[in-house]
Amino acid sequence: MKKWFAVIGDPVAQSMSPGMHDYWLRENGIDAAYLPIHAKSENLQAVTESLKSLGCSGWNVTVPHKSDILPFLGSVDDAAALMDAVNTVVIEEEGSLVGYNTDGPGFVRALEEKYGDDRKADEILIIGAGGAAKGIAFALRSAGYGPITFTNRTMANAEELSERLSDSSCITIAEAERQLARYGIIIQTTSVGMAYSSEGMPLEPLNIAPGTAAIDIIYNPLETEFLATARKNGAETANGIGMFVHQGALAFEKWTGIRPGTVEMMERLTQQLEDQHADK
Repeated sequence: MKKWFAVIGDPVAQSMSPGMHDYWLRENGIDAAYLPIHAKSENLQAVTESLKSLGCSGWNVTVPHKSDILPFLGSVDDAAALMDAVNTVVIEEEGSLVGYNTDGPGFVRALEEKYGDDRKADEILIIGAGGAAKGIAFALRSAGYGPITFTNRTMANAEELSERLSDSSCITIAEAERQLARYGIIIQTTSVGMAYSSEGMPLEPLNIAPGTAAIDIIYNPLETEFLATARKNGAETANGIGMFVHQGALAFEKWTGIRPGTVEMMERLTQQLEDQHADK
């Protein structure tokens, strides 16, 4: 039977994962397909069971299911368990479902591709407290970065995450806006500003210090309003293309044993998004 892989989420139509993985499958001579599957939260368990019974070889998990899928898996690796978030599911030969988190390691690879080790001593502000924030925070800590501060509209979520991560704290959005200049790395992990989602900014980056690394893990659009404002105020900005490609490459490697090329893929996706924007 022909192999197939998938990405599940709500929404999922905007995902660039199918195009990326289909390209890598063709490039590496693998006879397989990669499909987007719209999965509502109330159907998550049924979708998970159906993917397994229908012979899916593995799948990615995107918002809002990265934490909610954990109870439906056979096991998760230690890093994903700490993060309490899974974005990659592997079906082992005996049929068990194993969850991994490649978001965090993918982010760290993208960060170090741009800065090397130069930013390890910087204070970090993470905007958001969802699955992506968890993955990124724990991966940064494992790689020796910190201290880390969380800010989120719902403070209870930021507090819960801070309690689970050593050498971290949390502050309100208003406090973060006032104290923005103290942070050398600012990471925007919410869906605010994403195409097909919500417009605007999660906070005003007016007090950002020149030279700050301002990173938005959104990749569509290539420059969110948050990044554009941060750049105008002197920040060094980066979008989510690097993280997206690296997390995908790590997932692809777990499924196939092959590490796909990432540099060309970043260029391809960037050009594709620029062309889409030009057509509007």
